[in-house]
Amino acid sequence: MLDKSAKIYVAGHHGLVGSAIWNNLLSRGYTNLVGRSHSQLDLTDQVAVKQFFYEQRPDAVVLAAAFVGGIMANSLYRADFIMMNMKIQCNVISEAYAHGVQKLLFLGSTCIYPKHAPQPMKEDCLLTSPLEYTNEEYAIAKIAGLKMCESYNLQYGTNYMAVMPTNLYGPNDNFHLENSHVMPAMMRKVYLAKLIHDGQWDRIAVDLDKRPVEGITGEGLHVQSPSFSVQSQKVLEVLAKYGIYDNRVVLWGTGTPLREFLWSEDMADASVHVLLNVDFKDVIGIEKYSSVHYGASVDGAVDRNHSAGRGGAIPSLGEIRNCHINVGTGKELTIRELSELVVKAVGYKGTVEFDSSKPDGTMRKLIDVSKLHNLGWTHKVEIDEGVRRLFEWYKQSLES
Repeated sequence: MLDKSAKIYVAGHHGLVGSAIWNNLLSRGYTNLVGRSHSQLDLTDQVAVKQFFYEQRPDAVVLAAAFVGGIMANSLYRADFIMMNMKIQCNVISEAYAHGVQKLLFLGSTCIYPKHAPQPMKEDCLLTSPLEYTNEEYAIAKIAGLKMCESYNLQYGTNYMAVMPTNLYGPNDNFHLENSHVMPAMMRKVYLAKLIHDGQWDRIAVDLDKRPVEGITGEGLHVQSPSFSVQSQKVLEVLAKYGIYDNRVVLWGTGTPLREFLWSEDMADASVHVLLNVDFKDVIGIEKYSSVHYGASVDGAVDRNHSAGRGGAIPSLGEIRNCHINVGTGKELTIRELSELVVKAVGYKGTVEFDSSKPDGTMRKLIDVSKLHNLGWTHKVEIDEGVRRLFEWYKQSLES
């Protein structure tokens, strides 16, 4: 357990999960928190990250920063997804080790699992068959991150944990149509289609001012504006590219894929639970871990450069792998069923259609959460309640 005075660096503390983890730590009395926005610290810059760790010297690190997006973004920016995430992970994990960080928590994604993995997916199905093509680069980067944590633990005796959350949603979610995940994108599309039908152009203007689409804001969308007719037509043309029409929404795929969703504040609670209460030895088994003997220096201190515990290097240990932890609900619903929950939350009376010419992605992604349950944590927020909460947060975000 980390002392309440421990300095904890939360990388990505403005993001969906990072902000929730930050608030969860505060609620538990951990107030010595460190965060940096992207403008303050570019985690892909090795020199800058090195300097940050040298100056701050955190006791623990939560690596929640990542370059993320949905199917469209993953398809368009394949090189960015693998390169940006690899840079972030390599820089933060290597500098955490170099500066003696006691505990590190790495956040990945369940997209690390094979496209046709047996359902529900256990941690041990990692690297057993090919990945889903549409997010292969992101998945490979995240696999590399969890393997870095695992390998540092085995070679250097560190205590770096990796958690793999299912699809997340919640406060501070990304609602930008170009690169958001399925639920916030769907919710915003439905909301905008409703506003168009209701003629609430003032509300559309507020929405676009908050989150422009292809550079288009709410300028000129007030009905009294001389440019309203031209500007509103331009907005309708742009929104149509994303399947948003007057009382009609078109979503990608068939609507049949099954997905599991986890409220981000639940994810934060699970992450902090692992950070504070779960060690590497708890995941691989105390008996196996006690067999690992680290070389000692002349003064009796641990020499982390000469670990004897390198996976299969010791026959009694066997192969130590798949030490990451799935985080989810263990429950699923179809994308079509999700759209029905969104429609109900928004109060939308129009139609929702599915374009089967567009990709579905993986048809089913349900994870086995028995390891997490055995480590003492289960989720609290069910999907119908979560969707309602997310829409309320979204509406409030437009007023701030």
